[in-house]
Amino acid sequence: MSQIPVSAVSDRLPAFPWDKLAPYKATAAAHPGGIVDLSVGTPVDPVPELVQKALIEAADSPGYPTVWGTPELRDALTGWVERRLGAREVTHRHVLPVVGSKELVAWLPTQLGLGPGDRVAYPRLAYPTYEVGARLARAGYEVYDDPTALDPEGLKLLWLNSPSNPTGKVLSQQELTRIVAWARSHGILLFSDECYLELGWEADPVSVLHPDVNGGSYEGIVAVHSLSKRSNLAGYRAAFLAGDSEVLAPLLEIRKHGGMMTSAPTQAAVIAALGDDDHVRVQRDRYAARREALRTALLHHGFRIEHSEASLYLWATRGESCWDTVAHLAELGILVAPGDFYGEAGESYVRVAFTATDERVREAVRRLS
Repeated sequence: MSQIPVSAVSDRLPAFPWDKLAPYKATAAAHPGGIVDLSVGTPVDPVPELVQKALIEAADSPGYPTVWGTPELRDALTGWVERRLGAREVTHRHVLPVVGSKELVAWLPTQLGLGPGDRVAYPRLAYPTYEVGARLARAGYEVYDDPTALDPEGLKLLWLNSPSNPTGKVLSQQELTRIVAWARSHGILLFSDECYLELGWEADPVSVLHPDVNGGSYEGIVAVHSLSKRSNLAGYRAAFLAGDSEVLAPLLEIRKHGGMMTSAPTQAAVIAALGDDDHVRVQRDRYAARREALRTALLHHGFRIEHSEASLYLWATRGESCWDTVAHLAELGILVAPGDFYGEAGESYVRVAFTATDERVREAVRRLS
């Protein structure tokens, strides 16, 4: 039986970065008090009860769901986008559910029909899946500090990420307005990854869908949102797109052919989650307390914190190789993500997630003290 050559895969994809962290994880796990894993931003708190209830009530779903979702789901998406993001005149044609945001990021260039000769651009410090998506499509890719300084020739897809993963940096309304105008003037499709938008601490993140940013038009812009962080639904794979209907319509058709559908129980859960703001406030309060405790402990331990005004991470440095910092913290039983996972510019930083339980955060603070 023929097989795909290993080289065919390795040539298209970078090495999976988290494999490099395994020996440090083993060191941290050997600590007498157990590991405090702050390396991955995985929610650890309970799924809100009203969301679990909606999922259970929709459990008897023997038929196939639709890729576009139920009308009730689309109502929930459009209502949230208008209420929370300040968008105007959002219709069902302006929204599209997806099976988690990572799937969308990885396969978007392919679904857009990009390939050799096309270029994808993303921030210099960024979530690795932007590069993976370009590689899967065999398109070119490059990083930027300021996207408006890019050569627009052949640039087909521009990724923004505000609040940023890993740095927590937030783009201001003025910056977003300038970038949207530049992308439109060159006919470049702009996708804005806004999955951490509801987790602003020292800044109030703004969406590209806000009329003060886009002038009241969604032409050429799409925002990506997820319920993984705001509602602890990482295990549900629940996310959605909102923006230019002329972009979403062909994506809907492609995703129909590909069977990329959110399960019916998950659709019901999303409706419940987006209709309730109270559980988001409760979760924000949890994260705020964990953030403050870890931030204070890291500063006292000799770290410098940069950006980190939003998201679920602290972008920290001791002015040394990120791997030296990872090794140092692993000896304390604390596992963090090395900054170079997110680009060469992160080689002296580590990303510290505050998605551990209160007990584990207290233990990390104790060890850092």
